[in-house]
Amino acid sequence: MQERPNLPSHATCRRLVLAGMLLALGTGAAAARDAHALSQDDIDWLRRDSFELDSTTVSMYRDLGRSRLLDRQLDGRVGDELPAPINALINSYEAGSVSTEQLLTNLRDEQENIKAMPDGDAKTAARKAQQQHANDLLQQAQEIEMLHAIYGPNQLKEQMVWFWLNHFSVYGAKGRVRWVAADYVQNTIRPHALGKFRDLVMATLESPAMMEFLDNAQNAKGHVNENYARELMELHTLGVGSGYTQQDVQQLALILTGAGVAPLRDPKNMRPRVAEMVVRNGMFEFNPRRHDFSDKVLLGHKIKGSGFDEISEAVDLITRQPACAQFVSRKLAEYFVSDTPSPELVARMAHTFQRTDGDIAEVLQTMFDSKELAASYGKKFKDPMQFVVSSVRMAYDGKPIANAKPLLNWLNQLGEPVFGRLTPDGWPLDSTGWSSSGQMAKRFEIAGAIGTGNNRLLTPEGQPKSGGDFPMLTTRLYYDTFDTKLSVPTRDALAKATTQQEWNTFLLSSPDFNYR
Repeated sequence: MQERPNLPSHATCRRLVLAGMLLALGTGAAAARDAHALSQDDIDWLRRDSFELDSTTVSMYRDLGRSRLLDRQLDGRVGDELPAPINALINSYEAGSVSTEQLLTNLRDEQENIKAMPDGDAKTAARKAQQQHANDLLQQAQEIEMLHAIYGPNQLKEQMVWFWLNHFSVYGAKGRVRWVAADYVQNTIRPHALGKFRDLVMATLESPAMMEFLDNAQNAKGHVNENYARELMELHTLGVGSGYTQQDVQQLALILTGAGVAPLRDPKNMRPRVAEMVVRNGMFEFNPRRHDFSDKVLLGHKIKGSGFDEISEAVDLITRQPACAQFVSRKLAEYFVSDTPSPELVARMAHTFQRTDGDIAEVLQTMFDSKELAASYGKKFKDPMQFVVSSVRMAYDGKPIANAKPLLNWLNQLGEPVFGRLTPDGWPLDSTGWSSSGQMAKRFEIAGAIGTGNNRLLTPEGQPKSGGDFPMLTTRLYYDTFDTKLSVPTRDALAKATTQQEWNTFLLSSPDFNYR
């Protein structure tokens, strides 16, 4: 009887097959690399300019070069257009297709109907349904932001939308914020993300989300609420220890009396002279009947009681303070460059801020041209939002997803949900809050869910999941960019992968990917 050959184990076979596949892919990819391949400096810069590389971003960089790409991003010539399937998904959401005024009107009608119902099970069920409706709207707003971050062609702008959304943080579960959260991102933050800082402050001041969250909708003459005035100076513009006093907070609160959310029914019995002083902008309203018209002194400057003009004058005054330029520039440098940015870089950015009257694009230009940015490549740890968005961008490389709910679940697991910060200070910008052993274990699990395809990103909600949809990360994009600078430990880990799914998981959870 013929002796059976000594066959390798199934695991060894899988490892050999994978090694051969990866070798073939690597050889083919290396041969197919562009004759004008990007330098490592180009790749590192582009990884900081974007949430993460994808083929479209790399192609745009090759076509335009660094300077022209940055110029076009900063002046808005790289637009916000999303792939048609992603647009269709967003438009299918109530939060993405119904106006804010209509959403609030619907809420008012629901509340009135519930109030008129007799006590009992039906009324209880109606209240639960309304709460679920509000939660659904908030979830849709979160998904819309995630989809823009992943698929937005102007990746620098998308990063700035996330930065400002965190800087001017609102908590989604408070009051009516769930009903206006999508409006806050798309109509308050996004249009001003690269414009004048003063305009951005005014836009957030006039947003129903901010008025609701920090209670200025209740701020009126004789019933002054200082919450928003304090956070406007402490968290949004000047920072702690910048020289303003409690008296300045009190004076700013008086200036802000009457600023709130427009009523859904026109007020009656308003005298013509008073009616002329009403200011409406979308769902924002300045109501002179609720305003304290006394003269105020803010930061040493007298502001004459005059109505809404007091607010404009106060915002002008605050945003032109040297402390504001320093505070905002330091926060930007912390996000993009280093947990502890150099005072010299912050000073140059602040100088640009003051010279240009708070032009955000010009401040970013100064930062992106700096030697400090180049020296930080590979050292900035991704926060959870950056990790989730970058993983999906790298794994699916522009392929439209059909279900964004897993994205929110992953952010929740990592502790940084959109609109999820209870306090108004926003999520931390440094790595210490995101690099614990528990955090890294969660990242490995999420990397596994993406790398193995064990998620429902490609399966429309309500449909059964089909198998075999794991991504193929060993592509030309990978070999032209990541493969060129992998560390030895990461290469060793990848070499031990026995399947493509395992290889994907190792790459997405590696230090090389988690730092940018």
